[in-house]
Amino acid sequence: MFVLAAIFLGAKITNKKRALIINVASFFVVFIFAAALIFSGRVDAAQTDSSELAVAAAFIGAGLVTGLGAIGTGIAVSSAASAAIGAISENENNFGKAMIFVAMAEGIAIYGLLISFMILGRV
Repeated sequence: MFVLAAIFLGAKITNKKRALIINVASFFVVFIFAAALIFSGRVDAAQTDSSELAVAAAFIGAGLVTGLGAIGTGIAVSSAASAAIGAISENENNFGKAMIFVAMAEGIAIYGLLISFMILGRV
């Protein structure tokens, strides 16, 4: 995560093995921390009503999934569509292949919406 942020800010990564190790290590640290937070609560099977905090977290999560999915789609489509236009301008027979990649990028937003509906369906 930290290496990806450095790349996004324009830093050059010279040691790729070190960057990969840092990314994998930070992923597992965040994963373990998130798992500890998720499973640290007390489980009560008799409680059926949702607390206000859980409902608020569900709405925030649904909004984040939809928003970040749309941002990711915009980034992916901008790259794929410009490359597709270049490929089509050189050879018109590449239209079908190029549009497949653009459509795959559009799927990110659809997946974000599906996850958002799944989250809101449990509230």
